[in-house]
Amino acid sequence: MDFSDFNIAIVGLGLIGGSLAMSVKKKLNPKNLWGIDVNTNVLDHAESTNIIDRGFLSAREPLQKSDIVFICIYPRETVEFVKEHMDNFKHGAIIIDAAGIKVPLLSAIAPVLRDDIDYISCHPMAGRESKGLEFAGDNIFEGADYIITPTEKNKPENIELIKEIAKTLGFGNVVCINPCLHDDMIAFVSHLPHIIAASIVLDPIMAEETLYTGGSFRDMTRVARINPDLWAQLLLDNSEYVLKHLKIFKENIWDFEEAVSKKDYSRLKFLLAKACERKESFDLGADTRNKSER
Repeated sequence: MDFSDFNIAIVGLGLIGGSLAMSVKKKLNPKNLWGIDVNTNVLDHAESTNIIDRGFLSAREPLQKSDIVFICIYPRETVEFVKEHMDNFKHGAIIIDAAGIKVPLLSAIAPVLRDDIDYISCHPMAGRESKGLEFAGDNIFEGADYIITPTEKNKPENIELIKEIAKTLGFGNVVCINPCLHDDMIAFVSHLPHIIAASIVLDPIMAEETLYTGGSFRDMTRVARINPDLWAQLLLDNSEYVLKHLKIFKENIWDFEEAVSKKDYSRLKFLLAKACERKESFDLGADTRNKSER
């Protein structure tokens, strides 16, 4: 599709917004690509390096002219931004967020949405441990999953447009799922692993001893280098599903603790074998899915 007549604005030029701007500029080449941010230095850098065509501290002017608006800020800030600027969005605009939770965000925004704009909540499953524009890159979306969580109010043609944009930007797997299913799944595949990683490094041995680690420790604790402001929001706003999977995890941990404390070799072997079998089955399914999508 030709995007040369589109005006596109990106709200928040951090890691995701900055990476999105780089990728959109390179692969979509819209008529205008505008950046909206609260940081003058970020906007100046984005302009001087041609990441965006022009930066704005005030959102009013670019929103009034933008056909597509990507909002790449924290979930609660996304809600506040949409509410504050509802009267500024261009007639017929498509608004796309990048938030890691959906149900609370959509519930808060739905009552104030105008009928003439299409708000479509999406989740690019990509990122890095560090935050900020300086860590952005136009390649971080290559092969990643892109989740669209449509509602009954979204126009099918706009969903298809977003799918095309995501694939053009390099996402490998673009899917549509229910917002509730998204939040449940994300609590398991993202929120729980971050909690586990943080819990591991909170062990006092981390501060008291010189540790010599292998790949398993580095892999398990990689995401403990976390953005506390963002993740506190995500975990609290998705608490129902986070608590659901924490409960299951604690039950599994108790199984292992009991087997180890009782020196129950058979039970421990059973748990490890079951986990190995399930992981191998999951990996096989993921490999089959990826091959079918090439």
